[in-house]
Amino acid sequence: GIGGAFQYGLQVSIVNSPAEYIKSFICETWLKRYGSTPSEDMITLMWSFVVSIYSIGGLLGSLCAGYLSVRFGRKKVMLFANIPALLSATLMGLSRLCGSFEMIIAGRLLSGMCGGVGLNIHLMYAGECAPRKLRGLTAITVSTAIATGKFVGFSLGLREVLGVDALWPVLMAANAIPALVQLLTLPFFPDSPRYLLIDKKDKEGCI
Repeated sequence: GIGGAFQYGLQVSIVNSPAEYIKSFICETWLKRYGSTPSEDMITLMWSFVVSIYSIGGLLGSLCAGYLSVRFGRKKVMLFANIPALLSATLMGLSRLCGSFEMIIAGRLLSGMCGGVGLNIHLMYAGECAPRKLRGLTAITVSTAIATGKFVGFSLGLREVLGVDALWPVLMAANAIPALVQLLTLPFFPDSPRYLLIDKKDKEGCI
């Protein structure tokens, strides 16, 4: 769940706290770039892109998840999903330094793709690997991971933690941590028995 549904929950909640700071950043960047202050409608439009582009990325990730899970296997796809997560963290973390609010939008798109893939593959992989008696309990980990991600995102966004003007790029790049944790731990997990037997025809590996 760390790289699966947790990423989704984290990204949904993490964008709320730095809203005013990001709007100010958009205004400052626009002023430096074009020499004029953007209208309130333009700032609202850019902020709407920052928030909503995550859903577009999630849709793209969800559409690809089924094909990729059969083509490469559940475990490999969950590992691959960390690549857009790390790219998004890099883009959003460096956006202020580079003076580009477009990097935040691109980063949110990539993190949405990670969330879309992870949310679908998490349930598939965990359910197929779980013993029959624990399959129902394992399915609940999706909801648990989403709730935990939202809680962590909300906690990190507090002013006492990262929810201040100087640290909002670090807050937006926080999804790199669960991505790195999963990259380091998931290779030690087994592959899905169903994938090995039905898609790869590897009966011995499945057993």
